[in-house]
Amino acid sequence: MNDKDFLNIIAVTPLVSIDLIVRNREGNIFLGKRVNRPAKGYWFVPGGRIRKNERLHKAMERISEAELGVTITYDAAKLVGAYEHIYDNNFFGEQGVNTHYVVLAYECHLDHSVQITLDHQHSEARWWRIEDLLRSSEVHDNTKAYFSQN
Repeated sequence: MNDKDFLNIIAVTPLVSIDLIVRNREGNIFLGKRVNRPAKGYWFVPGGRIRKNERLHKAMERISEAELGVTITYDAAKLVGAYEHIYDNNFFGEQGVNTHYVVLAYECHLDHSVQITLDHQHSEARWWRIEDLLRSSEVHDNTKAYFSQN
């Protein structure tokens, strides 16, 4: 798909995505600092769009491998809920086009011994205590929403 077609899709329909709430043994949450829109410059949970005709279990494996360098299977994750993320901008920076995601948030656990590899969409990554991420102005509100009800 070319950029023009994808921008048109962003302009007229919601995107469906998976976000991964990755916890370690201590209950800390893995976040990456985003380098692209939307949510550029904010700490955010790993995640990505589900592709047309892609089954959820395949999407989770692909997204986790791309975002973390680790394959998380669908059976190893628990659905937390469905969320809406609406941004006033878009990946391309095109004026007047917002982005609307319908997000399926899944929780999974990784051990400290697992080597996580960042993708090109993140400048840095780290484990956060929930109380610290909830207080930080650098963590996006859409990420905070996963923990504000707990």
